[in-house]
Amino acid sequence: MPYVDRQNRICGFLDIEENENSGKFLRRYFILDTREDSFVWYMDNPQNLPSGSSRVGAIKLTYISKVSDATKLRPKAEFCFVMNAGMRKYFLQANDQQDLVEWVNVLNKAIKITVPKQSDSQPNSDNLSRHGECGKKQVSYRTDIVGGVPIITPTQKEEVNECGESIDRNNLKRSQSHLPYFTPKPPQDSAVIKAGYCVKQGAVMKNWKRRYFQLDENTIGYFKSELEKEPLRVIPLKEVHKVQECKQSDIMMRDNLFEIVTTSRTFYVQADSPEEMHSWIKAVSGAIVAQRGPGRSASSMRQARRLSNPCIQRYTSRAGECSTYVGSHANVPS
Repeated sequence: MPYVDRQNRICGFLDIEENENSGKFLRRYFILDTREDSFVWYMDNPQNLPSGSSRVGAIKLTYISKVSDATKLRPKAEFCFVMNAGMRKYFLQANDQQDLVEWVNVLNKAIKITVPKQSDSQPNSDNLSRHGECGKKQVSYRTDIVGGVPIITPTQKEEVNECGESIDRNNLKRSQSHLPYFTPKPPQDSAVIKAGYCVKQGAVMKNWKRRYFQLDENTIGYFKSELEKEPLRVIPLKEVHKVQECKQSDIMMRDNLFEIVTTSRTFYVQADSPEEMHSWIKAVSGAIVAQRGPGRSASSMRQARRLSNPCIQRYTSRAGECSTYVGSHANVPS
């Protein structure tokens, strides 16, 4: 679902048909910035890309005339909507029907309240280029005139993108029925409760990498991708003290951040949306409760609830463990 980030911009993942009438939709991270009068998209959340990474595409809000449901125009494309920009139609796919409705509404609202400026009739491509590269790298752009409307796109090919995203290009594609970021991994020994991509912080280098997380009845593990068979790490649920929205997110300046606190380390994990963050917290907390079973006294249950985060009232843990946990973090490889 679209959400508001710390810079008061509306953000979220969508799939876009970047090449008109190609029928090929690619996963992109979109930012709607009404202050900059722009709708831009990147290979991934810019917080997770190398410093200075450029955007993939951009449209000035003043060029968008209408945004509407495109179910009848593209019956084979699930949850599809269209943006009309001059003679060009941009087709996008949302995650579900609610996501589609919300994106259509926020985009239409943005283009209605946008007041065209005189300078908008002659857009400065140099300024747009500098905005996309975060003021660190020169990136060439091409301006196409389509039906009298300037459309600005990078001239670099996706296969040689300087961010190295071509390695994960297959993971950015989406099938007609499922998002690649939430493709379930075939269950092995235990039934999978929840699976999907998140971004986690490394233990030593403190860098952020996208990993495929998988929660089952006894563990939560993460892989390089959903194609990998062996996890990079497995965290036994019996070692997890609590899982909650991260209170240090103000320091890290990351949206949708939550933490998994264990005996030896705190894992910082960033979801792609607030809904996904709360979904992971609920799923992990529920798995912990289910694993530890009902054989605990009512008083210890109440004490565990008091010690835990108020937003996770259903999560319980061993009261003794919670009261003695100091929070020392061992340098364990990611």
